[in-house]
Order: sequence, then C-alpha cells, then structure tokens
Amino acid sequence: MEDFRRTYLRLCKEGGVDPQESVLAQLQETRGAAAGSRLDLRGHSLSVDTCAVLGRVLHKDTLFTELLGGRRVGIFLSFCYCADCGNNLRSTGAEALGKLLVRNKTLCRLVLEWNALGMWEEAFSVFCEGLATNACLTQLDLRNNQINHQGASELCLALKRNSTLQELDVRWNNIGLLGGRSFLEALQQNRTLTHLEMAGNNIPSDTLKALEQAMDHNSDRQSTVRESRSRTQVLSKEIQILKEEKGRQVWSCWEIDFSSMTTSIHVGQLQEALNERKSVVNSLTAKFQMTEAALAMSEQKNHNLGELLSRVKTEKDEQRERQSRERKKEQEDSALREGKLLREINSMSEINVQLKNKLEKMESRCKSQQDQIFELKQELTNSTAELKLRLAQAEERLEMEKKRSKQSLEDMNNLRQKEVDHVNRHLEESERALQDRILKLEGQRIQLEEELSRAKAACVTERAQAEEEQGKVRVQVRLEEQQRVSGLEEKLRGLRQSRDESQSHCSQQKQTIAELQARSGQQSIETDGLRRRIEELQQELSGKDQEKVAEVSRVRVELQEQMGHLQAERTAQGGLKEKIAALEREMKVLASNHREATLDKESEISSLFEKLRLREAEIQRMREDEAQRASFLQNAILTYVQGSPLHYSPKK
Repeated sequence: MEDFRRTYLRLCKEGGVDPQESVLAQLQETRGAAAGSRLDLRGHSLSVDTCAVLGRVLHKDTLFTELLGGRRVGIFLSFCYCADCGNNLRSTGAEALGKLLVRNKTLCRLVLEWNALGMWEEAFSVFCEGLATNACLTQLDLRNNQINHQGASELCLALKRNSTLQELDVRWNNIGLLGGRSFLEALQQNRTLTHLEMAGNNIPSDTLKALEQAMDHNSDRQSTVRESRSRTQVLSKEIQILKEEKGRQVWSCWEIDFSSMTTSIHVGQLQEALNERKSVVNSLTAKFQMTEAALAMSEQKNHNLGELLSRVKTEKDEQRERQSRERKKEQEDSALREGKLLREINSMSEINVQLKNKLEKMESRCKSQQDQIFELKQELTNSTAELKLRLAQAEERLEMEKKRSKQSLEDMNNLRQKEVDHVNRHLEESERALQDRILKLEGQRIQLEEELSRAKAACVTERAQAEEEQGKVRVQVRLEEQQRVSGLEEKLRGLRQSRDESQSHCSQQKQTIAELQARSGQQSIETDGLRRRIEELQQELSGKDQEKVAEVSRVRVELQEQMGHLQAERTAQGGLKEKIAALEREMKVLASNHREATLDKESEISSLFEKLRLREAEIQRMREDEAQRASFLQNAILTYVQGSPLHYSPKK
C-alpha cells in the first residue's frame, strides 16, 4: 500500500494533478495493508484527472478485494482498462467494469450505486458478460443505476452462467414485471445466489414472493451442501484417525519383529542374561496381552461399526419408506392442487372472457366519452377565448373610462383651483381696498374732530369777542354749522353706502365660492359613482371568471371520475391476468421443485449407498489387516518361544 501511495503521488506530480487530500487520507487509512484491502471512493469529489491517475496506478498493481465507488467510479475504471476514454465516460466505464471482472482474480465485493449503467445497453451487456465469466466476486451492489427490463434480462443471462455470486442488490431501478420474470427464470438454474434485494422496481408482490421462495430454496440447498460437507469432513477425519491407529499398530508389529530378529542373532550374548531373557519374555507376554486387548478393542470397534452400519441401513430403509410416503402424499397433493388450479383457470378464463367483453364495452364508452371530452374541450376553448376577448374589450373600455374620468377630474380640479385662487386674490384686494378706505375715513373723521375741537376752541375764545356779535352772527353760524353737519352727514351716508356695497360684494363672492364648492362636491360624487361602476364591472368580470373556473373544474372532476372508473376496471383486469400468470408460474415452480426434490433425494440415496459400500470395504480390509497382523505376531511369539530352549541345551 505504501508503494501504491508513492506511485500515486509521483504520477500526480508528473502530470501536474492535484492529489486531493481526501484520496490521500483514504490511502493513509489503508496504509500498510496487504492484498485484501478496501478502496472506498464514495463521498469523494474526484476530478477526471485524479481518476486517470488512480486508474493508471491500479492498472499496474491490483491490491484491493473491495471497491466501493460513487458516481465517478466508471471514469476511474475506464482509465484502468481503456486506452482512450473520449467524452462518453459512462459507456466506457461500464465496458471497463466488464473487462475488470474478466481479468481480476481477487475482487470479492463491488459497490456501483448511482452510476446509471443501465442507460448504455451495449456497455451494460459487456459488463454482464464479464460478470458471467468472473469466478471470485461474491457481492455486487447495483442500486440506482436505471436498469430496465432489457438490462435485467442481460443480468439474468450472466447469473445463469455465474457460480460464485452470493449477494446482489438491484434496488431502486426500473426492472418491472418482465425483469422480475427474467430473475425467476435465472434462479431456476443459479444455485449460489442466496441474497437478492429488489425493492423499488415496480415488481408485483406475487413475483417478489416467488423470488423470495427461490432465495429460500437456494439458501436451504447451500445449508444442506454445507452440512453434507461437514459430515464428509467428520467421516474423513474418523477414517484418517483409524488409518493412523492402524499404522501405529503395524509399526509396533514391525518393531516386535525387528526385536525378535535381533534376539535370534544375538542369542549367544543373551545366554548369560537369563534374568534379562525372562524379563524380555515377561515384557513380550505383556505386549502380547496388550495386542490381544487391542485386537479385542478393534473387534469391539468392528462390532460397533457393524451395529452402526445396521442402524444406518434401518434408518435408510425408514427414510426411503418415509420419502416414498411423502412422495405419494406430494403427488396426491399436487394432483389435487392441479385439479383445483385447472378449475380456477377455467373460472378465470370465463371471467377473463366476461372482462374482455366488458372491456370492449368500456372502450367503446371510453371512446364516446373521449369524443364528448374533445367536444367539451373545444367548447371550453371557444368559451375561454370569447371570455378573454370580452375581458380584453371590457378592460380596454375600463382603461379608457379611467383615463377620461381621470382627465376630466384633473381638468375640473385645475379649473376649480384657478377659480378659487382668483376669488381669493379678488377678496384680498377688495379687503385691502376697503381697509384703505376705512383708514382714510378714519383720518378724515379725526381731522374733522380736530377741526371741530379747534372750532369749539375758536368759538370759546371768540365767545368773549363774539358775544357782542353773537346775536348778529349766531344765525349765520347756525346756518354754517347746519350746512357743515349736513355735509358731514352726506359724507357719512356715502361711507355707509360704500360699506354696504362692499358687504354685498363680499356676500356675492361668498355665494360664488359656495357654488364652486357645491360644483366640486357634485363632481366628486360623479367620480365616486364612476369608481363604483368600475368596481361593479370588475366584480362582474371576477364572477364570470369564477363561473368559468367552476365549470371547468366540474368538467375536469367528472372526467377524472370517469377515467378513475375506467382505470380501476383496467387495473382489476390486469390484476386478474397477473393472478392467472402467477398461478401458472406457481404450477411450473411446484412441478420443477417436485422434480428437483425427487432428483436430489435419488442422488442422496445413491451417494449414501456408495458411502456404505466404501465403508463396508474399508471395514473388511481393516479386519483382514488385523487378522494378518495377529497371525504375524502369533507366529513371531511362537518362533521366539520355540527357539529359546535350543540355545540353553549345550550349557546344560
């Protein structure tokens, strides 16, 4: 792994590619690991250059048994096994996966989720061909790869030829009913696949149940194979133990023979050691007793093995009888089930004919309703176009009325403002003129009062002087005073008249102002009436729109209800068809399972017969070896016992 990391850094440096810290961290986690490591590329935002470098490094040396890939794994593998990627990275990535599965001998687990391999049919067929020839992959994850029923058929062809894959995950694809049937057909030949995930593929529940039954059957078969293998291993171990024990016994016999040969050669030296010879004889007798005990034990073992063989035979006979009874019962059940299924198929065929007739009627009704829907749509489009045209005309008239009312309102407001300004200016000027005249009259009055006071003073001063002339001048003064008072009164009357005129002018101005205000109020009332008319028109338009929407929604609801009824009837007919197909498939599966169970039982019985025959031959051979060894030992002991007195006779 350290060489892999160094090669990766060197190629990144030569190509000027960013090695990416996430990839270095992943390589650092698996640092120092031997073959059998995991390369996890999920969650890494790999660039195309980084994928190219990793592909070149992995092409030189394959260290990983698990490859967990994300969306860029196709690009990565395309650089591993393709000379020129071009722009079609996903297609070449799938082909590279097929080449990888053909050549690789160490990869056991491959995760390819979210790669859209099913979009490229030719490339996916190359991938399936590689999977068919692969002999080491046991786990394959193909979730969210947009695999349709054609891709599923290609994958099932690969499963028929593959003999090592145990777990397959194809969730969240577009396999459908045809793909599910292809998987059922493939599982009739594939005996190694024990775990299959197919959720989110729009597959009917009966097909999923059939797939689960096939998976259970495969898992039961695998467990039976494992049990038979374990039993075979146990029996082989027992046989090996017996062989080793037999070898040890033979070796002990050869040791005894060798010791007897050395004693016969060195008999002269053993004459002086009679005690030793006696002890040797005692030891030989002890060994003989031990061998006799071993022989008795072996005979006991042979007896036990014979009893075991008889029990196995009885069990085999019982099992054969039980299997024959079960087979008869299964045949009777299958006959009853077939009769029941035939009756159901006949009833279903009658129902299917009725449903076909009903479907034809419903199709004719659907056509008529579609024609009505088309006519209603045309009427709806015509009414909507007419309403839109009326709405546009009303909006144009409304805009024109709004503009005209707004223009007239602005003109009236401007005119009223001008008149009010003119009246205000005129009133201000008249008020200023009246105030000036009042000030002038006040000044004249003050002057007159001063003149009067001066006259009175002159009168007082001159009284003394004019007392004499008073009598003469009194008449003349009175006349002058009367004339002067009459003149003043005339001036006062003129002032009063001018004041009355100014007051009447002010009242006229106020009356004109009131008339103008009344006219402005009337114009505001008219504008309010125009606004209310506009609002009424808008309400009428909204009411018509609501009526149109309600009519359209009512028509849509009626059409949806009719379509729902038609769809429900169509789904019911499809469900009946699927049920008929499921019953036919179940009959086929039951027949195939019955044939397979019969063949398995017969093969198992034949294998048990073969094992019993081999076991009997082994026991017979062991008995012959034991008898031959016992005869050899007995002959050696007799030879030794008979030869020892002859060597003692010369000394006597």
